[in-house]
Amino acid sequence: MTEFGKALSISETTIPGLLIAELPVHGDSRGWFKENWQREKMVAAGLSDFGPVQNNISFNDQVGTTRGIHAEPWDKWVSVATGRIFGAWVDLREGPTFGAVYTAEIDPSRAIFVPRGVGNSYQTLEADTAYAYLVNDHWSRDASYSFLNLADETAAIEWPIPLDTVEISDKDKAHPRLADVTPIAPRKILVLGASGQLGLALRARLGDAAHIEYATRTELDVTAPDLASVRRWRDYGTIINAAAYTAVDTAETSEGRAAAWQANATAVAALARIADDNGITLVHVSSDYVFDGTATGLYTEDETFSPLGVYGQTKAAGDLAVQTAARHYIVRTSWVIGEGKNFVGTMRSLAERGVDPKVVSDQIGRLSFTTDIADAIVHLLETDAEYGTYNVSSAGEPQSWADIARSVYELTGHDPARVSDVTTADYFADAVGPVSPRPLNSVLDLAKITATGYTPRDGADALKEYLGV
Repeated sequence: MTEFGKALSISETTIPGLLIAELPVHGDSRGWFKENWQREKMVAAGLSDFGPVQNNISFNDQVGTTRGIHAEPWDKWVSVATGRIFGAWVDLREGPTFGAVYTAEIDPSRAIFVPRGVGNSYQTLEADTAYAYLVNDHWSRDASYSFLNLADETAAIEWPIPLDTVEISDKDKAHPRLADVTPIAPRKILVLGASGQLGLALRARLGDAAHIEYATRTELDVTAPDLASVRRWRDYGTIINAAAYTAVDTAETSEGRAAAWQANATAVAALARIADDNGITLVHVSSDYVFDGTATGLYTEDETFSPLGVYGQTKAAGDLAVQTAARHYIVRTSWVIGEGKNFVGTMRSLAERGVDPKVVSDQIGRLSFTTDIADAIVHLLETDAEYGTYNVSSAGEPQSWADIARSVYELTGHDPARVSDVTTADYFADAVGPVSPRPLNSVLDLAKITATGYTPRDGADALKEYLGV
């Protein structure tokens, strides 16, 4: 029986992500009215802003009409316009809650949000029942579906009307038992820049599960005009953009300038559009070069952009593009160190080869190790942290490049006094070709990422671990 006058409320069920909603229904002698879908109110009450793209209505004129347990690769908001149904939901997603069951009656004063991969089925309890459902993807024969037999003994659903007395389609009767069901895999994670320093760290952190995809630019050109159609993007839940043009000095040349803008801005804008169109979370890696380095204190996430060179300008443009996606994390780093060619590796090599280098001493910052960046990205995703920009680097006292070089020499058993200081201006005084201006202050404020529960490692400890000492 439809209940009038309830307040809007959304509650969790025994299946993660399956939410039951009590809907206000207003009625009088003329009939009744309800807001079947009201984005602002329902998101405020705790429903995901799941981005519906299609509204379907199903009508059953007979009591007992029973539809099979189908799990689809999209989210659904199911409600009743007239009549009443018994609903049964079974978690058919990969994971620890596979096979969990939840049942409830749904009438016009109640609705349910069914997340991707949770099997749903309905049995009509009143004649002339009509129910509606919003979905956030269009049907596709290429999508992955899963099904469960209505009479599965493991799920043991207590149907109000026995299954042997109702009409069930032959197709639904033939669906497998739970032991033979193919679970719905999570939405895919796509890591771009898979062969770079951070891409390699992300592969080590995320592993090679079937739903995780790694791509280099040769494998997926994000500047291609047909990018929107080269993947079924609705199957992806997260894109981690670890790709970038990072040759800061070459970016000051005419050829490098074009390449930097294409990789760091144009491609990023295309990814942001795809992410926003398909409900994808976009993770993008930013740089301290979006600032001019003239601040006297720490750079917070909301500091105004003031890039000095082409590389910094393109990274700032990319950050602005990412912000157009509703679901995004911008992870801003500085002085990145990982597997491959980098400053720490170069200093260790110089020390071993007996070279006494001059190293810049007027640029101040902190190292960002790719293992830590990867950990921070996973933390933001797994904790559903608030979307936005987060600074990520090592913690501890800021240092100059020269200070870090001396630490590398000392930790690898060499005399740190072999490293001498030089200013940025003097270091590049005899450079051949264009030189990008460097920010002198690259120290990032880590309070925001720390507040999410992620504690950056001390830079000195991280350097020791990286060097294996």
